[in-house]
Amino acid sequence: MSTLEIKDLQVSVDTEDGPKEILKGVTLTIGDGETHAIMGPNGSGKSTLAYSIAGHPKYTITGGSVTLDGQDVLAMSVDERARAGLFLAMQYPVEVPGVSVANFLRTAKTAIDGEAPKLRTWVKDVNTALGNLDLDPTFSQRSVNEGFSGGEKKRHEIAQLELLDPKVAILDETDSGLDIDALKVVAEGVNRFRAQEGKGVLLITHYTRILRYIKPDHVHVFVGGRVAESGGAELADQLEAEGYEKYLTAAV
Repeated sequence: MSTLEIKDLQVSVDTEDGPKEILKGVTLTIGDGETHAIMGPNGSGKSTLAYSIAGHPKYTITGGSVTLDGQDVLAMSVDERARAGLFLAMQYPVEVPGVSVANFLRTAKTAIDGEAPKLRTWVKDVNTALGNLDLDPTFSQRSVNEGFSGGEKKRHEIAQLELLDPKVAILDETDSGLDIDALKVVAEGVNRFRAQEGKGVLLITHYTRILRYIKPDHVHVFVGGRVAESGGAELADQLEAEGYEKYLTAAV
């Protein structure tokens, strides 16, 4: 069971001109086993929502609440949020020179589980996860994201998802920069995660392309820091055909 509940979330960011409000009262519930897609134009607050839930220090929560299975997420540190079962796949994964993928994954798994994984089974698990994402076993010896192609970075993120096994995955534009083959591999990884009991997914994207392979239960249109409309998977098709113009006009 996993339920991520966001109620009237308001978030600002500090600028040279003072605090700027980005999220203006977002309410969403990602229920047990549900996949929600958030779509919207640039600057609408989609990524701010993802990073605010994950605990990025750049963003200041000015109102509202976020709970995971009734626990107050906003009161937790970043690592506590990860241990509670939240996972964020970033749009632009950061390079970590000198730290191998193998060490990074084992350290992360140990921090989340509270004990180190058994080495014999762990190596097999890592190689299986990498293989599922069309990554060679030697990939684990490379420094995290250093010199990775865009596709390798995104596939590595989904390998982390498989190995760390959170309750809720927040995927921030995981489809950006992917060719069609890499997109299918990433989507298959997300679908393997979704197929497990009680896993929630919050998928942030500009385009409907990835939604052909990852079928959402709910689609939300984000405009001006708010949810402008919610619907089923058919809403994504409507956005593909009509764009965001009518929402942008209404928001003015």
